[in-house]
Amino acid sequence: MDSDRPWDVIVVGAGPAGSSAARAAALGGARVLLVDRSDFPRYKTCGGGLLGVSRNEVPAEAAHTVQTHIRRAAFTRRRGSGTVVERSEPFLGMTHREPFDAALLAAAVSAGAEFRAGVSVREVLDPGDGTVALRTAGDTLVGRIVVGCDGAGGRIGRHVGVRVREVDLGLEDDVETPPGWDGDPEAVLLDWGEQPGSYAWLFPKGDRLAVGVIARRGAPEETREYLARWKRHLGLVDAPTAHSSGHLTQWREAGSPVVRGRVLVAGDTAGLLEPWTREGISYALRSGRWAGEAAAAASRTGPQALEGYARLVESVLEPEQRGGAALLAVFERWPALIHWIVSHTRWGARFFVRFCAGEASLASIGRRGWVMRVLAVLSR
Repeated sequence: MDSDRPWDVIVVGAGPAGSSAARAAALGGARVLLVDRSDFPRYKTCGGGLLGVSRNEVPAEAAHTVQTHIRRAAFTRRRGSGTVVERSEPFLGMTHREPFDAALLAAAVSAGAEFRAGVSVREVLDPGDGTVALRTAGDTLVGRIVVGCDGAGGRIGRHVGVRVREVDLGLEDDVETPPGWDGDPEAVLLDWGEQPGSYAWLFPKGDRLAVGVIARRGAPEETREYLARWKRHLGLVDAPTAHSSGHLTQWREAGSPVVRGRVLVAGDTAGLLEPWTREGISYALRSGRWAGEAAAAASRTGPQALEGYARLVESVLEPEQRGGAALLAVFERWPALIHWIVSHTRWGARFFVRFCAGEASLASIGRRGWVMRVLAVLSR
């Protein structure tokens, strides 16, 4: 056993959700252990776009990792002619996940959490003595509360019983910005693809360009070909590629559990992301912080303190997910309609910019019954 004294909180997974949870729990006075299979910094497949909601959650120690500030977005459908929406003030931030995640981890350690790399959890055990035991390859870790942030399909999520509604495959090439590149360093490019619900992106990040696509899991060859077509369209086929990788994302069924006894889950592990754009960093940062705060309280007063975390997910994040799922259903059925609304109507363009800036939320859709009914009709 790791020691005779249990940790107040053990956080499994040191991505944005896990580091946010560990930092919040440590600031709440808990004795915190944060573990991850990998050492940091490490590469992570992710577009790296930071909504205003995300930037508001980033601790001061990590603010320097926001490298690009976006003022324009160009929309195309099947790589056709584009339409640009813009605002004088930046509405979206860009980051590389290696320094971003490492800075969030450093902020957690600075707050008092202990970090251990190379730790893989193999089994979650309930000793029946008011603790949770985690069996690893070389030891058993014991804590009063465990926060699972070990990613989509992670062991902690399976223990809690997370129910997944959809799984998507994202593919991304991290390419070097070619000399003399004539693209706009303050603009993102978004293309709605041929596969239902799919889209592609180009996110500029100084000396690198994130070029990727995402589509529902089940057609990997079509998704790879979409990425190849997108790179050809952008003229980036011959650009040196620093990383080429894939990643599965998942989003939860409504009402899927986030707490089981003394164990709770956050971020990707809980299936918390926005279904239409598959944006997950804002969900990871918020749910991670809430989970850490609840875990610190529960380590002192008992697992009933975790109920507040479940209520926050239900009242704040679930309406956003409902709105995103409704938009995705319409987008899968009528992609041209969504493209027209976002890129050719003043309301649609303004809502997209305000959503990215953190000034509008998809919860406004998810909470309006009449809007949801209209979207349901359109998605049939």
